[in-house]
Amino acid sequence: MNQTSPKIDFEQQLSNLESLVTSLEGGDLTLEESLSSFEQGIKIARECQQALQVAEQRVEVLMKQGDEIVSQPFEPENN
Repeated sequence: MNQTSPKIDFEQQLSNLESLVTSLEGGDLTLEESLSSFEQGIKIARECQQALQVAEQRVEVLMKQGDEIVSQPFEPENN
């Protein structure tokens, strides 16, 4: 996993994905619009999955330092 990938606003992307699903479920889109929305949804879902994997790796690092549970201060990365 490449941790140098650009940061995303996870909550905003999740909201975008929910909006795409709602529009697809509505059935009012043309075939081309549906395909475009589906492609965009797949891209967003992959970005969100990557963000979750990075978060999981960070938690594992904090939890697996030696035999102790070690806490480190949270330092957000600059965009």
